[in-house]
Amino acid sequence: MVEFAGYDMPVQYRDGVLKEHLWTRAHAGAFDVSHMGPAFLTLNEKSGDADADHRAIAAAIEPLISGDIAGLKPGQIRYTLLLNEDGGIVDDLMVARPVRPTRQGMLYIVVNAGVKEGDFALIATAARGTATLERADDGALIAVQGPLAAAVVEGLFPGAGELVFMTHRRIDFAGEGCTVARSGYTGEDGFEILAPALAGRVLWDRLLADERVKPIGLGARDSLRLEAGLPLHGHDIDASVSPIEASLGFAVAKSRLKAGVMRGGERITRELGGELARKRVGLRVLEGAPAREGAEIADGSGAAVGRVTSGGFSPSLAAPIAMGFVPPALAAPGTPLKVIVRDKPQPAEVAPMPFVPHRYVRAA
Repeated sequence: MVEFAGYDMPVQYRDGVLKEHLWTRAHAGAFDVSHMGPAFLTLNEKSGDADADHRAIAAAIEPLISGDIAGLKPGQIRYTLLLNEDGGIVDDLMVARPVRPTRQGMLYIVVNAGVKEGDFALIATAARGTATLERADDGALIAVQGPLAAAVVEGLFPGAGELVFMTHRRIDFAGEGCTVARSGYTGEDGFEILAPALAGRVLWDRLLADERVKPIGLGARDSLRLEAGLPLHGHDIDASVSPIEASLGFAVAKSRLKAGVMRGGERITRELGGELARKRVGLRVLEGAPAREGAEIADGSGAAVGRVTSGGFSPSLAAPIAMGFVPPALAAPGTPLKVIVRDKPQPAEVAPMPFVPHRYVRAA
């Protein structure tokens, strides 16, 4: 157990990180991620027109973020980025539109644990007078990830198996309404379930009573997301890094950027036009020990060109992998580089991400 963001969190359970990682890739892992920042943003005054109310609540948060929230369909989730005035990434988050007509004018939001206090304050201030932010981090947020996750979750939440990647719905469990989202942070198919505290305890016990499921700690969660090429806030992305530098351009709504209504839009537009100093890439370490966060990246001549932001051993590939920033001219897959580990240069090369293919269940 370790302290993280004010919570006591399990780094690993009895089986250890390696076995937990491989179990999730082959079966189903249960992750207690109740430290995250779920919340609901709701209009103070609804008109009763579902689409108009959704546009109004979208307008309350869009000035802060990179994504198109107004265009969300009922039940759809969008990955987006909370930006500062310079276009740096304050946080990455999920924003979802409810399914039911009676809940239009509301957004379900999940932010990162380490910065949730600041995120919540920023969103609440921006929406003041229009909408109210209600925190939901006093309950349980439980992720079930892996190729057997759908069968496991469908058995507890009938209808969950009909969801596709980045959609959600409200389903009752243990007499309580729960938010069930088909999403996750491992690259595997899976679900993230927000439940009131008591229902969450029942859910956790029911999951661990299933022989297809094992509990998974922070260690394997980190190695799984690294294999999936997913950035970690505070490491691969922070307030100095733009969406384009982070290779997260897909999360930028081009229509909002073109209209000039996006925070930091001038910088993002310049970088899309080619004025880019660095880019997040994947790295395969060809020989030697894993390159950890902070390790220097060098070009073929040995000149420093960047730093590793995440790195470790990939259980699925049985090889060291990493992510880091390099100049765009050195960002093409196959580009030979070096990583400096314990003052020793080790051969590496730029690799496509994800390192392990995603297995999301998408709409046909």
